[in-house]
Amino acid sequence: MAGHAYPKPEQFLDNDQIKQKLMQVDIETLFFMGGEPTVATELPELLEFAKNTLRVRTFLGHTNGSRLPMPNLDGANVGLKAWDEKTHLEYTGREKKPIFDNFTEAHAAGIELKANVVYIPGFVDCDQIELIAAWLAELSPEIPFHIMAYIPVPGQYFQSPTAEQMSETVETCRKYLTYVNSSQLSSEQALTLSKRDDRFEVKRIA
Repeated sequence: MAGHAYPKPEQFLDNDQIKQKLMQVDIETLFFMGGEPTVATELPELLEFAKNTLRVRTFLGHTNGSRLPMPNLDGANVGLKAWDEKTHLEYTGREKKPIFDNFTEAHAAGIELKANVVYIPGFVDCDQIELIAAWLAELSPEIPFHIMAYIPVPGQYFQSPTAEQMSETVETCRKYLTYVNSSQLSSEQALTLSKRDDRFEVKRIA
């Protein structure tokens, strides 16, 4: 993990301490990230504080969508794992319907949504990603969709998609959606994002 952009926490703050620190910084949008942020018991209170005291936008930097929509939440970036039911069960251990239903409900509630998917050749292929894109377009063709290339994991036999496969899949999804982009990173690049993109720069405030 050497070179990882995110330093280990030196301490864990309670909600009151977090609120005090947030009141000391100038922010427009507060992103909640780390693992699956919606499982944090502190999240509802902090969302309410961000909206009604700080009066800033609230956004889940990444979520599996299992607890959407949420009060005081303005936006979320949702990982949609697979279209095929069997694949979704194998991938997540859960049925896909509740996730897709939650996404639909959040969209209807006016939450700003982005979607992403990991392209895993031989498992979550272009055909499944195209079906997800088509489904998103039924909600709104303006929903941003990000396709991420799978990064090989030791002990797994799946390989990364080729650049040609990625390009083909992006172009296929653009038949349905206005905003489709992609990323294809190596393991090292994924661990050093702050060196490649200043959006991932880390500044410790506590």
